[in-house]
Amino acid sequence: MTDFLESLRPGVVWLLEVTTVPVLVYFVLINSSYLVTIALAALEIRAQRRRDEAGVQTMGRSLTPGVSVLVPAHNEEAGIVTSVKALLSLRHPRHEVVVVDDGSTDQTLARLVEAFDLVQIPRVLPQDVHVEAALRGVYVPRDGRTRLLVVTKDNSGKTEAVNTGINAATEPLVAVIDADSVLEPDALLRVAQPFSDDPTRMVATGGTIRAVNGCRVVSGRVVKVGLPRTWLPRIQVVEYFRAFLLGRTGWSRLGGLILISGAFGLFRRDILVEVGGLDHTSIGEDFELVMRIHRHLRDEDRDYRVQFVPEPVSWTEAPSTFRVMRNQRRRWHRGLWETLWAYRGMLLRKRYGRVGWVALPYYWLFELVAPLLEAYGIVILPLALWLDVVDVPFALLFLLLAYGYAVFVTLAALAVEEWAFHRHERWRDLGLILLSSVLENVGYRQLTVWWRLEGWWASLRGRKQVWGVMTRTGFEGGDTP
Repeated sequence: MTDFLESLRPGVVWLLEVTTVPVLVYFVLINSSYLVTIALAALEIRAQRRRDEAGVQTMGRSLTPGVSVLVPAHNEEAGIVTSVKALLSLRHPRHEVVVVDDGSTDQTLARLVEAFDLVQIPRVLPQDVHVEAALRGVYVPRDGRTRLLVVTKDNSGKTEAVNTGINAATEPLVAVIDADSVLEPDALLRVAQPFSDDPTRMVATGGTIRAVNGCRVVSGRVVKVGLPRTWLPRIQVVEYFRAFLLGRTGWSRLGGLILISGAFGLFRRDILVEVGGLDHTSIGEDFELVMRIHRHLRDEDRDYRVQFVPEPVSWTEAPSTFRVMRNQRRRWHRGLWETLWAYRGMLLRKRYGRVGWVALPYYWLFELVAPLLEAYGIVILPLALWLDVVDVPFALLFLLLAYGYAVFVTLAALAVEEWAFHRHERWRDLGLILLSSVLENVGYRQLTVWWRLEGWWASLRGRKQVWGVMTRTGFEGGDTP
C-alpha cells in the first residue's frame, strides 16, 4: 500500500502545481459572488419594504388581477382538505383554487367531495395547453359560492397535472404550488403585487420557500416558527434562506432571475399558453419553464420582467432522511444540467441580455461545475497531506477559502434575513442556526457534492430518471422543539 501511494507522488505534485492557484481562485470567486448577491438582496429587500405598505393596500382595489391557484395532487388524502381550506381563505380579492387530482389511488377525491359538497358537472376544458392524459371529471361545490374547482384525470405526473390546471384556470394569473405547501395568509397578495405595479411587462414572479419542519402548524397556517429537532433538516433551513430568500432576491435585483421554484410561482396565463405550458419530458420543469419564457420573449424582442418577491413565504417540508434527500439532490442537479444544456444556445448571446451574459455563465461555472471541483479538492488535499506533498499551513489556507469563507457568507445571509424579517424570536434558535452553518461543512456538504455528481453522471449515461417517493413525517399541529 505504501509503495502504491508513493507511486502517486509525482502525479499528485504535478496536479497541485497545475491546479492549486486556479482552484483557490475559483473558491474565492464563488464565495465572493455569493456575497455580492447577498448585498444585492439587501438592497432589493430594503426597496421592496419601502413600497410594501402602499403596495399591499393597493392590492385590495378592484384593479387587482385575479389569480387561479393550481394545486396538483396525487394521493394527498391526509392533508388535502386542510390545504384547500387554507388556500380558499387566503387574503385576495379575487382568487379561485383549482385542484387537479392526478389519478390518486387513495381517498383524495372522496375527501374533497365530502368536505366541500362537490358535484360533477359536464364541463369541457379548453385545450390551450396540450395534455395527453384523459380527463375523468370536473367537480364544483353544490352551492356555487365557493370558488373551488376539482379536476380529476388519469395519472401522468405533476407536469401534466399543472398543464391541466392551466387549461381549467379562468383568471389572468396562475399560481403553482404543491398540495402540501403552507402559504402565509397574505402570500398571494404579495407575490401578485408586481403585476399591479407593472401590468404590461410583468410575466412571472416567485416567492420564498422555507422549511416548515419544527414549526407549529394549525389549520393550514404556521402559527409559530421553530427549528427541527434533528440536524439534517436544521441545516436545510440554512440552505433554504440562503438560496431562496437571498440568492434569488439578488438575481432579481440584477435582472437575471432564471429560476422560480415550482412550489411557489405566479405566471401570466397567456404567457404559459404561448410557450406551451410545462415540459413533461423535463426533470427540472420549473427551471426549464422560466428559461423557455426568457427565450421566447427575447426572441420576439418583447419588453418583459421576471421578479422575485422575498416577503411572501410558502412553507414546505424538507427531507428528514438521507435517502429522500439523496433522491432530491440528484434530481435537482440533473435538472440543472439538462436545462443548461438544452438552452446552451442562449449562452453569451447579445440577444438574451443579462440572462445570456451574466446568469447563464454563472450557473454553468458556479452551480453546475462546483461539485466537480469540490470533489477534486476533497480527494486531492488529504492525499497530498498523506504523501507530505503539502504542508499543514497550506491545507489550512485551502480549508479557510473553501469552507471558512462559505461559513462567513452564510452568516452574512443570516444577518440580512434577521434584519429584514426576524422570524426566529428565540436566541436558542439563532444559536442553532449559527451552529448549523458550521456543521453544514462537516460531512453534509461533502455528501451533497457526491449526490449532485451522481445526478449529473446518471444524465450523461442516459439513465431513466426515477422520482422516488418523498416520505413526509407531517407537521400539522406539531410543536416547536
